[in-house]
Amino acid sequence: MKQSINCKSIHIHRGQNHLKWSNRVAPVQTINSGDIVHFDTIDGSNGQITKHSTNDVIHTFDISKADPAFGPVYVNGAEPGDALKIEILELEMSDWGWTAIVPGFGLLADEFAEPVLKIWQLDPALPYAVFKEGIHIPKRPFLGVMGVAPGMEGEFSMIPPLDTGGNLDCRYLTVGSTLYLPVQVTGALFSCGDGHVAQGDGEVCGTAIETSLKATLRLSVVKNQPWIAAPQFQTPSRKAAVAAAEVEADKGSYAATGIDSDLLQAARKATRNLIQWLVNTKGLTRAEAYMLTSVAGDLKITEIVDLPNYAVAMSLPLNIFVGE
Repeated sequence: MKQSINCKSIHIHRGQNHLKWSNRVAPVQTINSGDIVHFDTIDGSNGQITKHSTNDVIHTFDISKADPAFGPVYVNGAEPGDALKIEILELEMSDWGWTAIVPGFGLLADEFAEPVLKIWQLDPALPYAVFKEGIHIPKRPFLGVMGVAPGMEGEFSMIPPLDTGGNLDCRYLTVGSTLYLPVQVTGALFSCGDGHVAQGDGEVCGTAIETSLKATLRLSVVKNQPWIAAPQFQTPSRKAAVAAAEVEADKGSYAATGIDSDLLQAARKATRNLIQWLVNTKGLTRAEAYMLTSVAGDLKITEIVDLPNYAVAMSLPLNIFVGE
């Protein structure tokens, strides 16, 4: 996923990271609007999980060390009321990744009490990652964390997203997409991290295919954009973003719905119902099905106005199932 980019080299290395959002974190680089920056990031476990790890590592996993952000970068000319425009130019993947069920974390945390870790071998020559025989997940890398410093004083966790961005876990922010973040402090103080190979809308088990990414981003100041009060983004056309072969292989999708007067419970029901479909029709264990819905399934609100009940769907693209 490389392209020719002519620019002066501005690099943020793996040692230049932080574990809290704060406007008191000192910038590691100062750039001009329109400069291109290369970020060398480490995966969301912050190195706690390696390609040789087993389920045992989940017992000692320290979530306070998770999702390190690399930076921050001070952008000259950025002032409160402006927007920072982040163009995603290039994302280079590692040759391995991981997905885990961490007890106490995830949409169905109360139903999955045992730790499970899956290590993925990512063949650079293949456009997909192999979940298991007969199930291929298309590679669509993106940074789960992209944010600027909050205007509020204090330190804020890396886990929940903020109006200034952060742990957005938005799978649409891949190469060719553009993210706009509201600037709340002078210089913006942009950071990024948490590389993913693939993820569904919702990331329901709490993790995607987590990996280390090398990211090339263009950072530009857009003046006087006070109406951008939270992250906004633009994606390329589907024709530009999806390989023609994948479009031709599109087999549609299968979805299970959840109906409830509580939107969160409707989402839980939809996820649970699709897991049962996978167990009954695809021969997966419940843990495997839960992880598969996290890396490839999409949660959608299909109805929100016919109160008191909401309708949520969890769908899977059927072209991930290959062979017979």
